[in-house]
Amino acid sequence: MSLKVDRADMAFTFKGGMLPMTVMELASADPERIREQLSGKLSQSPAFFQHTPVVLSVEKLDEPHLALERICAVCRTHKLLPVAVRGGADPVKQSAWALGLGWFPPSDGARARALEEVPPVETATLGASEPAASGGRIYRGTVRSGQQVSAPDGDLVVIGAVNAGAEVLAAGSIHVYGALRGRALAGIHGDTEAGIFCRELHAELLSVAGNYKRLEDIDPHLLGSSVQVALRDAQLGITSLA
Repeated sequence: MSLKVDRADMAFTFKGGMLPMTVMELASADPERIREQLSGKLSQSPAFFQHTPVVLSVEKLDEPHLALERICAVCRTHKLLPVAVRGGADPVKQSAWALGLGWFPPSDGARARALEEVPPVETATLGASEPAASGGRIYRGTVRSGQQVSAPDGDLVVIGAVNAGAEVLAAGSIHVYGALRGRALAGIHGDTEAGIFCRELHAELLSVAGNYKRLEDIDPHLLGSSVQVALRDAQLGITSLA
C-alpha cells in the first residue's frame, strides 16, 4: 500500500542549488595572525563584514582541527559566519560537525597534489591584469566565484563579468564592462567621490566609502540594466545609464 502525501501538507522540500559562497583559504592556523589580517581587511571593506557566510578551507594546514574552534571565534568576532569547512581528514570532519559546521572534501586540485606529492604544475590564469594610469588596474577576463580582484591605489576596470561569489575592490571607482553579480566595493579608503559603473546589474552587494546596499535593497526595475552607483547626500544612489 502506498502512502500519498498532499503537497499542500508538506512542511518543506529539498532542492539542489548552487549558492554563492566566499571561501576563506587559510595559510595559517594561528588565530592571532588571522585576527590581525581580518582587522586590516575590516578597515578596507567594512560592508563585506556584515554576517557574510564563509567556508573555511584548511587544505594547506597541518592538524587544523586543533585550532578550528578558535579560528571560528575570531571570524565571528569580525562578523563573518563560518558555515562549513573544506579539506582535512577525519579529525577535521569530526571537529567541524562538533562545532555545528558542514564539511566538504578537499578540492580536486588539493587531492591530486596530496596523492602525487610533487610540486604542482603551473596552469594558465583565469584572467590577466595590467597597471592603469594613476595607480589603477585593468583586469581582462571573468572574475570567478571565490576570487577577489583589487586596486588598492586607484580605479579598477574589469573588462569582463564579475560572477556571483566574487569580489572586486578599489580605492577609487569600479568599472565593469559586463554583468556584475558579485560584490563591488569602491572607495575602500573613504573616497566619497568614487563610484561603481556596470553594464548589467545583479550585484550581491554594492558599497562606496562604506555605504552599502544589498541585492534585496536594489530597485528591481534597475536589475539587468546599465547603471552608475554614487553617493548623494551621504546616501548610496543607483541611476540608470540607459
